[in-house]
Amino acid sequence: MAEVLEAAMLVCFGLSWPMNAYKNYKAGTAAGTSWQFIALITLGYVAGIAAKFVSGTLNWVLAVYLVNMVCLGANWLVYFRNRRLDERRSHAAPAPVPAAPAHR
Repeated sequence: MAEVLEAAMLVCFGLSWPMNAYKNYKAGTAAGTSWQFIALITLGYVAGIAAKFVSGTLNWVLAVYLVNMVCLGANWLVYFRNRRLDERRSHAAPAPVPAAPAHR
């Protein structure tokens, strides 16, 4: 039963990653995306996978962890793509036009 509950938790979390990656891909910007958050979640999944190996409970739930990591990897790819797009836009933006001096 513990494995089923663990897998249910992973599926609930895991369903959010493809939706998040798609939303960020469509947005085309990394603004509002926290790489620290994605890194923390990645670290959490790595710890969960490591726990499976350390405890010797290599079972089907490990596959759910790995699917989640693939989806999280897609989020990393979208994040770096969007950062690159943001950087290109910032370099392509025209220089601001200085305000005309006020005449008295």
